[in-house]
Amino acid sequence: MACPKTWKSYSEQLDLLKSRGMNISDKGKALEYLERIGYYRLSGYWYPFREHVQTTRPTPPQRLDTFKQGTYFSQIVELYVFDKQLRLLLIDALERIEIALRADIVFLLGKYDPFVYLHPQFFSNTISTPSELETHTKWLKWLTIHTRSIDASGEECIKHYKSVYGLPLPIWVACEVWDFGTLSVLFSIMRKDDQEEISKKYDVLDGKTFASWLYSLNYLRNVCAHHNRLWNRNIHVQPKLPHRGQVLLTDTFIGDAHKQARVYLLICICRHFMGKINPSSTWWERLKRHLLDNFPQIDHLGISVSDMGTIIDWDK
Repeated sequence: MACPKTWKSYSEQLDLLKSRGMNISDKGKALEYLERIGYYRLSGYWYPFREHVQTTRPTPPQRLDTFKQGTYFSQIVELYVFDKQLRLLLIDALERIEIALRADIVFLLGKYDPFVYLHPQFFSNTISTPSELETHTKWLKWLTIHTRSIDASGEECIKHYKSVYGLPLPIWVACEVWDFGTLSVLFSIMRKDDQEEISKKYDVLDGKTFASWLYSLNYLRNVCAHHNRLWNRNIHVQPKLPHRGQVLLTDTFIGDAHKQARVYLLICICRHFMGKINPSSTWWERLKRHLLDNFPQIDHLGISVSDMGTIIDWDK
């Protein structure tokens, strides 16, 4: 197959950007960034700097190859670094959320049976309705993946228990192979009362809404872990919102489809979790003061922190 794009050296890539109107203050540094990060990866960050022509709604504006006047390569790098720091701070919060929820689930389910995850009755009592059949099927799929993870695990605690006591593993040992996705799927198939016993600890009264939060945070975790662009990303796995007044940090997003599809809502959910898990944590202050407050100064190019879906008085 013929590729529509031709290979270009780093100098040729830089010349192409200059021909399209991008200012290069320091050619040597610009070449270093192209070599270290890559043209195509950086192109996602300079996309909003490209000129556009308005089209008929609801079609989005058409982006041109040329850049807005006043666009500098250094601004692209600033935005890239901002995005990297955002992902690192979110990974920090997501790790704490994952560990806390894992402890919650293990403590609750473990009281039923040390091997509770092997028994479908603790997830769906019957399979007489389509929804119960779906739950049972999800449990079987979850158990298959979980079993493979146990077999492949190199964790010392897993190997020790298997060598001394054999299989199966009690849930408080087996949970050490869970990642955020495994945890979120397991929560989604738990019984309603069990879901709500955990979700109410975090002021979310509906377990299904809470389950959607975990799906969305797992999506966020995967974006961060794979180093993908995040700051202005369209979030495809959107969380359900609690009724107004339950979780104040999410109230402002109710009825605003655009903001619900941006990362700031997930940041607020992380902030809510962190406030429950560790009220003395400085995580939010670090994210606000050292990152969001220092968003690159590119407002004059029509690019700002509001593209993340921030709300009025977000910095309060």
